[in-house]
Amino acid sequence: MTTTFIKDNFIAQIDKLPLNLQLRVLDFVKSLIPKGVEGKSLLRFGGIIPADDLHLMTKAIEENCEKVDLGEW
Repeated sequence: MTTTFIKDNFIAQIDKLPLNLQLRVLDFVKSLIPKGVEGKSLLRFGGIIPADDLHLMTKAIEENCEKVDLGEW
């Protein structure tokens, strides 16, 4: 099968659907497309946060993220 065949067949099938179902198919197809960026493109940011700041962030997470405030809601 060629890409052209698949596209043509897909369009022919979509054309048979009512608009509301065409929109659902479009949403589904969009959901299949990967989002974000590849991890290797983020490597340039490695080491950019000073070690002291990382330590403060780790400490804040450890001290505050496991607490539940039942009266908050």
